[in-house]
Amino acid sequence: MGSEENPRDSSLWLQPLISIMDSDPPFHKAYKTLFDKTADKATATIINSNTNNKDHEEMLQLVIVEECDLPLIDLQRLELGEREREECKLEIARASQEWGFFQVVNHGVSGGLLQKMKIEQEKVFKQSFDKKSQEDKHLNFSAGSYRWGTPSATCLRQLAWSEAFHIPLKDISTSSAAGLDYNLSSTMEQFATTVSSLALNLAEILAEKLGHKSTFFQANCLPSTCYLRLNRYPPCPIPSEVFGLMPHTDSDFLTILHQDQVGGLQLVKDGIWIAVKPNPAALIINIGDLFQAWSNNVYKSVQHRVVTNLAVERFSTAYFLCPSYETVIQSCREPSVYRKFSFGEYRRQVQEDVKMLGSKIGLPRFVV
Repeated sequence: MGSEENPRDSSLWLQPLISIMDSDPPFHKAYKTLFDKTADKATATIINSNTNNKDHEEMLQLVIVEECDLPLIDLQRLELGEREREECKLEIARASQEWGFFQVVNHGVSGGLLQKMKIEQEKVFKQSFDKKSQEDKHLNFSAGSYRWGTPSATCLRQLAWSEAFHIPLKDISTSSAAGLDYNLSSTMEQFATTVSSLALNLAEILAEKLGHKSTFFQANCLPSTCYLRLNRYPPCPIPSEVFGLMPHTDSDFLTILHQDQVGGLQLVKDGIWIAVKPNPAALIINIGDLFQAWSNNVYKSVQHRVVTNLAVERFSTAYFLCPSYETVIQSCREPSVYRKFSFGEYRRQVQEDVKMLGSKIGLPRFVV
């Protein structure tokens, strides 16, 4: 067999899409060793004709078991009479207990602003990779805000086929003065202002349904501690092998997400992976680890992931409701499932586990 037909050469089976990925992060170059390992396994599978091996079983985990709509909650009911308002709050709490995810409409972010946010995102991500990777010089983002891939990955299953800008809210208000494109900075500021208020309102409702009229979130989750993440998932030549984001839970209190029509978000419900149907009018809300700990496991932080697409890029914008690193997280109920811990301690443990083990352990590290 000539080298041009050798299935072990990963550069050949990646070649068809490399030409359209020139402005994308250099996944194929930076992670060539991982691609070669996968090509070797694929060749061994063909030679052995063994489709019952562990690798094949792992690959089947990517198959969509079911597609469904998340619980949909109309927040306009919070402005109506007491009965409607209380029913709406109960639905929010119930979805947080049973799903850990729900979607909201009439959330205060206009369709025009969401569309403008996507347009500005596309413009930023269309910049050359060199400009994006030197974001402090060319885009006036803080150094380190642009991230792509997974530096700690030891196999393709640990690789995130995505790129993102992590932007602290405190940077958004000063970004225009610092030289960031005005349309982008003003759009991000409008979006961040609205979803910050929404996140705090939802957090207070969830606390109230646990019997707490808590000012904890208002006092500890500030613009200096919360952030936006602008995400792009480029087309992937091997979508059956690589995640856009590998399975994980969020290390915050609440996440608010707006995704485009491409789809790709999946979550675990009743032990199976399900795909979330995109809803252009809705924002997706999910419970993070800190809220699960604070609520003593009443509200659920569930595993979710993003799968890749062979031909189409995907965009999303996420807001993360986070406290300061010094903030102590402890259960609002006794007996507590988890010991007290600071957010900084939690983040350090997550980072250490990812570095040493290749994936996050999360809350099980803090069980009493």
